Amino acid sequence: MKLNNELKTGILVVFGIGLFVFGFSYLKSNDIFVSDRTFYAIYSDVEGVVNGTPVTVNGLPVGNIQNISFHDGNQLIVKFRVENDIKFSVNSVAQIYETGLIGGKALAIIPSNDKGPEAVSNDTLKSSIAPGLTDLVNKKITNLQVKIESMVMSADSVLYKINRVFDDSTRSNLRKSVSDFNLTISDLKETSSIIKSIVQTNKSDVNLTISNVSKISNDLSSISSTLNNGDLDLTFANFKKSSDDLSLILKDINKGQGTISKLISNDSLFNNLNDASKSIDLLLEDIRLNPKRYIHFSVFGKKNKPYKSK
Repeated sequence: MKLNNELKTGILVVFGIGLFVFGFSYLKSNDIFVSDRTFYAIYSDVEGVVNGTPVTVNGLPVGNIQNISFHDGNQLIVKFRVENDIKFSVNSVAQIYETGLIGGKALAIIPSNDKGPEAVSNDTLKSSIAPGLTDLVNKKITNLQVKIESMVMSADSVLYKINRVFDDSTRSNLRKSVSDFNLTISDLKETSSIIKSIVQTNKSDVNLTISNVSKISNDLSSISSTLNNGDLDLTFANFKKSSDDLSLILKDINKGQGTISKLISNDSLFNNLNDASKSIDLLLEDIRLNPKRYIHFSVFGKKNKPYKSK
């Protein structure tokens, strides 16, 4: 079958129009062979995203941004498409984030796990902007700057107080103290040298002394061992028995039992001894005054005179 020129021209025009539509869609990052849904999100600042910026879910590209336009004053409405195979809740969040240091921006769908109704085409999702690396660095630098300024102020205050404390008199005293300390160190070195010399000179005596101390320690250890191995238990037992016997004797004395108790508690013995002492004193006094009554020598057998009490 032979095609005429008009039919060829029509086919060529249709093919050209289809190629133009496909190329235009491709340049707009729209895949005409993939079915998708359209969603919207409203931002106060789009952080530099443009048409064709990829849309991701958990890092997987699932679509792209189709259009950005002003809405209700200074607000910006972003129109983006997502493939129909990707399902998520209408309460999910469309978040703009940085893809890297030099990777630019992207739009991420953060699915919500609230088991809400499924998002359908032309729904408007919640929007948010993730803090970028620059913002985080600036925040850290700001905090670090505040801390550094605080440290500098504290250091300046400390230095000011130190300057007030260390006046001329204090610095002079400090120098003198350091000088005296150096002299003390020198004296200690000299003393150490003298002690070292003495020890070296009397090394044999020191060794002998240490040997004697060691011998004494061994003797003490031997004595301790002997005491430990002796009949200390029997000695202590006998001592306890003697103590118990003495305690019984003291209890009997306290109760008034026995001769010793009567001697201690009864005054009659003391009174009798006192009377006897007085009688002896009278006898001795009478002997001294009248010795002839008791000592008489008679050559011719003269009778003794009878004693007459006064």
